[in-house]
Amino acid sequence: MEQEKQIRLTSTEIAQLWAQYMNDSASICMLTYFLEKAEDAEIKPVIAHALELSQAHIQKLTTIFTEEKNKVPHGFKVEEDVDLTAPRLYSDSYVLNYIHQMAMMGLTTYAASLSASVRIDITDYYTECLSETTELYKMSKDLLLSKGLYIRSPYLPNIEQVDFVKKQGFLWDILTDKRPLIAAEIANLYANLQRNALGSSTLTGFSQVAQEKDVKQFFIRGIEIAKKHSKLFGTKLEESNLPISTSWASEITNSTTHTFSDKIMMFYTTALISLSVGFYGTSIAQSPRVDIGVMYNRLSLEIQLYSEDGANIMIKNKWLEQPPMASDRDELAKKNM
Repeated sequence: MEQEKQIRLTSTEIAQLWAQYMNDSASICMLTYFLEKAEDAEIKPVIAHALELSQAHIQKLTTIFTEEKNKVPHGFKVEEDVDLTAPRLYSDSYVLNYIHQMAMMGLTTYAASLSASVRIDITDYYTECLSETTELYKMSKDLLLSKGLYIRSPYLPNIEQVDFVKKQGFLWDILTDKRPLIAAEIANLYANLQRNALGSSTLTGFSQVAQEKDVKQFFIRGIEIAKKHSKLFGTKLEESNLPISTSWASEITNSTTHTFSDKIMMFYTTALISLSVGFYGTSIAQSPRVDIGVMYNRLSLEIQLYSEDGANIMIKNKWLEQPPMASDRDELAKKNM
């Protein structure tokens, strides 16, 4: 094991560790605020547990970066990026659903990090992260179920016989009546609808407390995009006579008091956009119907352009922390000229 630790971290491992530090440092700020404002005696322990996990991750990541003689990222700090005295911005029900969604996304990202890890200690670390996040996912899901807040995806008829596709129209019915959605298409449409509904609610709260005008306008634009995407997904589901999920808009208070820094809210928004691009890509791969793939491609381009505008705002305000990158050999060579 001692010999294994002498092996340098790969670029993939560095990228995953750096991104996790940024995400967990931001989560500590958000969860600390949520815990400070929590009133529900059942939800409060779930928030506290999620916060403890993020804090433990930051300690471990700091140790790894220090031992590898890498600069520890600045990330986000409670004292810099959140005002714990600000009034409540989101309800406890919203926070529980937020944690549940973050746990589901964490399972995806930790699985990717684990599969990309080579060094034994990093592999072990992400195995532990995956186990912890699985437990958090179960905690949040079970509490949502017990409170009647869990939104299930639609049910399908029982499979009575094995069948095979008999015509090309299974894929290419663009001008004529389209076939009903298959299970994978339904699952992705429903999950993307829920994520956009939560995103719209999140940005609504952000827009109320943002300080800079261009940041506020950026969030308002994001709300419109999320609502449009939700409507498109809902329309596809309704075409197959399937129900659509509800909105979380009622779970936001009327507070306009400064709560989170514009920096951390912009980071969260651009991070969620990046995840959405990945989820849309998966949806394309799992959707044989051509019209659905075309829709996801169009929506992916829209949110990528939106993300670029967000990055420009962050660069202008010096909020975008530079990730690890390869050496600029041409620039280094010029120093000796």
